[in-house]
Amino acid sequence: MKPSATSAQTLAAALSSELWYAQCEPEFQAALLTLGRLWVLSDGERLFHRGAVEGALCCVTAGALRVGGLQDSGQETLLAFIEPYQWLGEISLIDGQPRSHDVVADGDTTVLLVPRDELLDWLEQHPAHWRSVARLASSKLRLMFSALEDIAQLPLDLRLAKRLWLVAQGYGGRTGAPRRLIRLPQEQLALMLGVSRQTINKALHGLEQRGWLHLRYGTIELLDLEALRAVSEGWDGSEPAGASSR
Repeated sequence: MKPSATSAQTLAAALSSELWYAQCEPEFQAALLTLGRLWVLSDGERLFHRGAVEGALCCVTAGALRVGGLQDSGQETLLAFIEPYQWLGEISLIDGQPRSHDVVADGDTTVLLVPRDELLDWLEQHPAHWRSVARLASSKLRLMFSALEDIAQLPLDLRLAKRLWLVAQGYGGRTGAPRRLIRLPQEQLALMLGVSRQTINKALHGLEQRGWLHLRYGTIELLDLEALRAVSEGWDGSEPAGASSR
């Protein structure tokens, strides 16, 4: 479905709340909207699956996407929970290889799809804008290296605190203030951090006792953004100045 002129203006304003799109040149921003199509998914429907050869640069505009897969052992993995207005699909756009993970709608979800072939044709005529695509890929690579370092160095409670801060920040992509309410079930948090639901529940209650967050049904309310930010920036776990003591 092609966005109407009015909805395209509204969508452009919403997309600008995400740092990567906001920093793209206006010419590239316009091309993404012109070439893009809105695709509506129902809960549990796949956007694409591991090994798929079709390609598109994608942005969630409503709902959410789960990025992960099912291992040969039957165990599910969850790498990321993509919400508005985060982009994905840049790797296959760059290298032309099959999709590396399954991407499934979490609830009713709308995605802006920019077809790979059409976008490649446009980029061939405007090669300077490949730099913007490279920025998007580089930001994901930095997050991956940081996550690997966290696994090696941080205890679970601090890894959890850092992940919550990243989600609140849109993985570093939000141009506005961090979100205080996060809709992320404990089962999915557990999959993202590679532990059991019982273990993640215990860690969440530990952070709640510190006064950093409050657990609600289906959501997590972040209370002490300063403490979560400090963890993300390399705090060692001691009580930071000004942190809440609730």
